[in-house]
Amino acid sequence: MKSTWRFSLPALMLPALLAAGSLGASAAEPVKPKVMVITMFGGETKPWLENEKAEIKIPVPGFPKDYPDVACGAEGLCVLTTAMGYANAASTLSALIYSRLFDLTQTYFIIAGIAGVDPSKGTLGSAHWARFAIDGSLRHEIDPRQIPEGWSHGVVALGAKAPGEKAQWGAGTEVYRLNEDFLQRAFALSRETALADNEEAQGYRAHYTQEAAKGKPIVSICDTLSSDSYWHGAMIAEGMAKWVALTTDGKGSYCTTQMEDNATLTALRRCADAGLVDFDRIALLRTASNFDREGTDQTPVESLTAKSGGFGPSTINAYRVASTVAKAIISDWNRWADGVPATEAISAN
Repeated sequence: MKSTWRFSLPALMLPALLAAGSLGASAAEPVKPKVMVITMFGGETKPWLENEKAEIKIPVPGFPKDYPDVACGAEGLCVLTTAMGYANAASTLSALIYSRLFDLTQTYFIIAGIAGVDPSKGTLGSAHWARFAIDGSLRHEIDPRQIPEGWSHGVVALGAKAPGEKAQWGAGTEVYRLNEDFLQRAFALSRETALADNEEAQGYRAHYTQEAAKGKPIVSICDTLSSDSYWHGAMIAEGMAKWVALTTDGKGSYCTTQMEDNATLTALRRCADAGLVDFDRIALLRTASNFDREGTDQTPVESLTAKSGGFGPSTINAYRVASTVAKAIISDWNRWADGVPATEAISAN
């Protein structure tokens, strides 16, 4: 890993480091990133710090003790790490924005982390840009061993009386739809990215019969499901798929599963409502480190605890795919500064 430098905030703001057109214009101004990458733990952050010149460290009050600062480069790329789970994700993003150390009104946010994947939609190392982020936790749930006769599962929407009924009340954070223009632009820029793979992951795919699972990793557009619980198994996955269809009125179909994104997006949504960020400048990428259910010759426990070989490629590919978009934004800032450049919609894989 490259060596890094740590600066106090006044030193950071020196005009020699933060000249006009890069992070900031003078010692009196907050830092103005062009792109802020959001990772969730050190393994996701490592490729960014190894491959980008993010040597300027900005401590932020309220950040997790293991990840106390934002790492920035002079060209306008910054990277932060929230720590895992809903509580860490929401509190870290709130600390960032309300610190007022940054002017984020024109910043593009790219969430770039690893995830589980539905084997019918992706494979180990595959990269998926999300249109919808769906909360898989805000609901009623009854143990399947105690459900009434005729119920296929124990998941019930808030205020509903049976599975499949729409929620009667909610928190307002159950579903987020990301800006379609940015989604399509990000996909168009990154769809041909060369993705990492390894022999261990290739061998592990033999447990699965789905064509997507057996194939090489690809870049695609599909939805992501958030939950603080790291759930696993085909039966839970079936219920989750029905939940996504219900909460999105049939428009969403999840392929990745993770533990932060609805919390991250809630913090950003509230800050956007306060005029501090632009919610249309958010893209969400998840890469597959594992399958979300067992293969045909496995139990759920065997699958959950297996060494699939997917972790390494997934962290590398999250960097490769997301950095392709980040670099395109920064290198062509005149076109991106006022919003996502117009582009024709491109169909997903």
